[in-house]
Amino acid sequence: MTDHTMTRNPASIPHTIWSADALRRAEIEAADALGLTLYELMLRAGEAAFQLACGRYPASAHWLILCGHGNNGGDGYVVARLAQAAGLAVTLLAVESDKPLPDEAAEAREAWLNAGGVIHAADAGWPDGVDLIIDALLGTGSNSAPREPVATLIAQANDHSAPVVALDIPSGLLANTGATPGAAIRAAHTMTFIALKPGLLTGKARDVTGTLHHHALGLEAWLATQSTDLQRIDVGQLVRWLPLRRPTSHKGDHGKLVIIGGDHGTSGAIRMAGEAALRAGAGLVRVLTRAENIAPIVTARPELMVHELTPKTLDESLEWADVIVIGPGLGQQAWGKQALRKVENVRKPMLWDADALNILAINPDKRHNRILTPHPGEAARLLNCSVAEIESDRLLSAQRLVKRYGGVAVLKGAGTVIAGETRGIAIADVGNAGMASGGMGDVLSGIIGALLGQHLSPYDAACAGCVAHGAAADMLAARYGTRGMLATDLFYTLQRVVNPDVIDVNHDKSSDSLTP
Repeated sequence: MTDHTMTRNPASIPHTIWSADALRRAEIEAADALGLTLYELMLRAGEAAFQLACGRYPASAHWLILCGHGNNGGDGYVVARLAQAAGLAVTLLAVESDKPLPDEAAEAREAWLNAGGVIHAADAGWPDGVDLIIDALLGTGSNSAPREPVATLIAQANDHSAPVVALDIPSGLLANTGATPGAAIRAAHTMTFIALKPGLLTGKARDVTGTLHHHALGLEAWLATQSTDLQRIDVGQLVRWLPLRRPTSHKGDHGKLVIIGGDHGTSGAIRMAGEAALRAGAGLVRVLTRAENIAPIVTARPELMVHELTPKTLDESLEWADVIVIGPGLGQQAWGKQALRKVENVRKPMLWDADALNILAINPDKRHNRILTPHPGEAARLLNCSVAEIESDRLLSAQRLVKRYGGVAVLKGAGTVIAGETRGIAIADVGNAGMASGGMGDVLSGIIGALLGQHLSPYDAACAGCVAHGAAADMLAARYGTRGMLATDLFYTLQRVVNPDVIDVNHDKSSDSLTP
């Protein structure tokens, strides 16, 4: 079975994302502007997919092509004709419908038949010797669980030993949300056409897309004149957010950060947030916590200034700090609630995480100087809905968080979504399954807080922080694998990632020498 946990999308795929509906309209407009027919674009899509399949699987000799009753199926007919013309054995199964095929797909189907191709029924037996499967069943127009016979074909493809190349999007993965409400193709490679769709980057996408490829079908020049509110962010953009420091800069120039939390038994959370902030470049970090936590935190990381959280130290720290982070290990008892009540009246940039979010869900308010960093469970509490509802449309959930609470929302998970009041939506194309362990959220809070103190806007700090966090984990996973990764292991790679002017974070040749 293909391991998708460390699949990295090629750096060449675009950073702009289009919703499926907007892209369908744009495809027609672009074709008209360039004097192309939609059938010509379909021929280009089929050619691009055929070349990808040949390049990735040059030894394959018998292709099974699954065609749906739409334009995605039309792409499949084009691939089938090209494969047969190249001397490959081709078996094509097609899903029929009472409705007529779209014009372009009907033309591609006719061309396949005219070339001597044969169309088998969807329930036909699969021949022996198939060594590559082409998924052209469902395209970007699908918005619900696959129905029969498509669901059965998807299950058969997933159970087969041959790898799958998906056209535009794996069948069963919803293009706008990344949800998989039913059966979904588990592809080894996905070739998406014209532009990226959000569902390829968040939700369940990483489980099913394999390696993601992109082909603009010759529409690059037209696409360059367009703008969207959706962006893919990755490690290559860190240099824009994290420029060289002035040689004469001092610690006061890089932010004074106070981090509040660490109730009884949770000193680890506040310590991880504090050290992450230091590793992300914060000039000064003060920690306010329980008195019992002071000695172990200072022993572990003496660069942190650690004080007992009292009304006096809280007032002094809120006056002193440029940026406030509250929530890691805060708890939901009177101790934490009293601190949060004091913090919520401050107008400085701040980040709320963990128990601060759980308390906020009970007493919601809206403010514009705050970043919220919920995981899906916390987001469900904040929006008074189920986790399933959050995960069914992560982009919409992030937008709802911003509408209700203001500021910037960071909805964590595979394909973290960042949304702001005055900016669009970004999807972080970094990270791996090794991050599914305790403490990772505390590290992220410290990173984003540190970047807020280094003069990034809340939205940019959230974007850069999510990318740096995921990229640091990717460096570790590339060297050691994903299982057993600890949140504190990221400290060894985080410093490299936040210095993109010195370290090529895409090709860090020194990763072999990491010694966490």
